Amino acid sequence: MAPGDWLPFLTALADRADEIALRGFRKEGLRVEDKPDLSPVTEADRAIEETVRTVTRRQHPELGLLGEEQGAFTGSAAARLIVDPIDATRNFVRGIPVFATLLAIEEGDEVVAGVVSAPALRARWHAARGAGAFRDGARLAVSRVGQLERALLFHGNLGSAEGIPPAGIFELIRRVERTRGFGDFYQHVLVAEGAGEIGVDPVMQPWDIAAVQVVVEEAGGRATTLSGERSIYGGSLVTSNGPMHHAILSTLTSVES
Repeated sequence: MAPGDWLPFLTALADRADEIALRGFRKEGLRVEDKPDLSPVTEADRAIEETVRTVTRRQHPELGLLGEEQGAFTGSAAARLIVDPIDATRNFVRGIPVFATLLAIEEGDEVVAGVVSAPALRARWHAARGAGAFRDGARLAVSRVGQLERALLFHGNLGSAEGIPPAGIFELIRRVERTRGFGDFYQHVLVAEGAGEIGVDPVMQPWDIAAVQVVVEEAGGRATTLSGERSIYGGSLVTSNGPMHHAILSTLTSVES
């Protein structure tokens, strides 16, 4: 299949996921548990992933599948679906509307299509290789800012609870014009929209990265690990509008923070 041919399937999955997420959002008595890594998982996370797996087995039984809650399943095809049922579960649990379902198709070692759906924000982003990135039908393009001193930096938690921040994060904060602490998927789609220039996540899993990687890159930006590797398996994610990427990585990995 061409990359864009996967988007109707991913969009239909996102529709189902949105329904489940909104039923659980701010629900009194929502069941929440701590996983072994102490991150929360809710009944909505589990229900979304189970629904995604059920629909995928019915419509595309050849697909493999990698999900945050149930792990990996090997299909007969070279392609697989990667799903994060609720990215930013902590936000979801606390009633903060910045959360999303992330869905992506990986073929070989390349993510070829992705959908990021944030129902409480009434926003959805999608991209396919060679076809551009979009938010609700509007084509996206990263900003043209080329100097750190003019850049807006997005970041997540600056404490140690969700991974130690990069060594040079405070030096980067000192150098840029402004900062905002959005974190999770949202900072990266904002980079894709041109609303800011830098997004930093020091600890990430493949299901956190896959969908946002293709959105950012198709909007003209860059998405790499802290070491500069273009991979969803490198354990971290730095997104940017492109021109400053090397300087951003050099600053983040500096020991003089």
